[in-house]
Amino acid sequence: MINKSEADWLHLDVMDGEFVPNISFGFPIIEAVSKICKKPLDVHFMIMHPEKYIERTAKLGAMMMNVHYEACTHLHRTIQQIHNAGMKAAVTLNPATPVSMLEDIIGDVDMVLLMSVNPGFGGQTFIENTINKVKRLRKMIDEAGTNTLIEVDGGVNAKTAPILVKAGVNVLVSGSYVFKSSDPISTIKSLKNI
Repeated sequence: MINKSEADWLHLDVMDGEFVPNISFGFPIIEAVSKICKKPLDVHFMIMHPEKYIERTAKLGAMMMNVHYEACTHLHRTIQQIHNAGMKAAVTLNPATPVSMLEDIIGDVDMVLLMSVNPGFGGQTFIENTINKVKRLRKMIDEAGTNTLIEVDGGVNAKTAPILVKAGVNVLVSGSYVFKSSDPISTIKSLKNI
């Protein structure tokens, strides 16, 4: 279904039960998905020490490796290592982490993912303050003169998506809204047309 849809990427959430209170899947599943999915993979690591898995993620053909600011002690080094492995590098911020934390690295990342729910579980309610965070991040990116993309994940649906796009979001991640839809391909198309 994803291959037939207008989705640009497939976003994969890897959870370790430590950084977030849930466990999802690991490399065997990513490898299996990479063999059948024709869309570029945006692999979002909600784990402690994601830097340990850079080379392995690159070998599976991931287009983007997404790491949490809160999980990386040496974020600049991690971003460099992701790039050196041949992937695009993204940094994710939890809802309580201000965008100002990325001021000195914004020119080094390809994308910033703002979590609009607390990471770890699907189907949560959208946190309204995300709109203000998007606007602040868009201003920071514009002032820095970079091409950094803004991605939002959590509670993205027909109501929140247009507001997010208007605020400056480039990439929408939608899980429950798409996969619980009676017609996921049409739901994806409607999000693409915003």
